[in-house]
Amino acid sequence: MTRPVELLEQWLHRQLPEQTGSWLNEQRSALQADPSDRTLHITLGLVPRKLGKDDLNLGADDLAAAESARPGWDPRSWSVDQAARILILCSLTGRNDDFASLFSSLCRTADVAEAITLYSGLPLYDAPDKLENQVGEGLRTNMRAIFEAVAHNNPFPREMFDENRWNHMVLKALFIDSTLAPIQGLDERANPELARIMRDYAHERWAAGRPVTPELWRCVGPFADSPEALADLKRVAESPLEIDQQAAALALSASPAEDAATILSAMNPALTEAIASGTLTWNSVSENMQRPA
Repeated sequence: MTRPVELLEQWLHRQLPEQTGSWLNEQRSALQADPSDRTLHITLGLVPRKLGKDDLNLGADDLAAAESARPGWDPRSWSVDQAARILILCSLTGRNDDFASLFSSLCRTADVAEAITLYSGLPLYDAPDKLENQVGEGLRTNMRAIFEAVAHNNPFPREMFDENRWNHMVLKALFIDSTLAPIQGLDERANPELARIMRDYAHERWAAGRPVTPELWRCVGPFADSPEALADLKRVAESPLEIDQQAAALALSASPAEDAATILSAMNPALTEAIASGTLTWNSVSENMQRPA
């Protein structure tokens, strides 16, 4: 099986002009000879100027190879400079005695673009369990792009976070108006405590006269087995907004409660048919939310 580092090398040297590809090889060799922090910082800083910031050109076969090399790895939004910086860091991890310390140091001094790159590389670094504390710092940011580099299209949270950190990440996504659909493992890591937190958040929003994102109910449906939870879903089902009705139908269809089926049967039958046919899913709800009104 091709390793992720080998895929990055292939993709970059396929896209880069010969001269800039040679520069990247030379810098990686120089870091092997002198793996000091100074050499690393200089190299990482030069990458965007030397290689540019074009999108990394990846086709369906490349993305399939990425998934095969590292399940959950999704580099479709990476740029050339991001890929090169992550390649350099991955080349260091096997030789650096304390990559976690180096990673934290880089994150502390990073600008926004650099931080996005550092967190985007999480699926590929060695000893991921040693990086979790710094990743937690990344989640605390109010900068949505940095938060999403950790939370979106990234297997690290699904694999490494305990239930408390996972739940707070999902809630934080709502606080900063991020979307839930790109969070890997959202259904797999669903839990009763998260469902309770989501319902509490919805009640706070309703009390303040503010809208509730339809995606929230994805985390509630599988655990909507109490009269109170079903009452919440019934309220969403009765919303005049079609997207709320879609979310309620999906959540009710996932509920283990017998009364959920009764509420669902009173809704527009087209919703049930759309769920059964696979045309109405949580991903389609997310896509509809992002379309301009």
